[in-house]
Amino acid sequence: MGEKHATVNYVFDHSPYKLFQFHYLVLKEMEKRGYHPDQRWYDPCYRGKYCPNYQRLDSVELTNPIYPEHNQKYLTVCLLNLQNKGIILDM
Repeated sequence: MGEKHATVNYVFDHSPYKLFQFHYLVLKEMEKRGYHPDQRWYDPCYRGKYCPNYQRLDSVELTNPIYPEHNQKYLTVCLLNLQNKGIILDM
């Protein structure tokens, strides 16, 4: 596994199933935009080409937001990060 990044460290404090729930939303958005994601990503135990699959992963309740860290402050930090990279989003 690679190094942790300051804006995403929090994911390691939660069940990996939360990351699957987040990925699922991304997958559905990709489909909506006409993309065809690899079907393996719809399996909560799949971890990509380079990490072994989970042998078992208990599901957890879907919350809104998925991660409690996804609040207004976090959104502002993310938008500023993108802005510093020349990406401006109208919200």
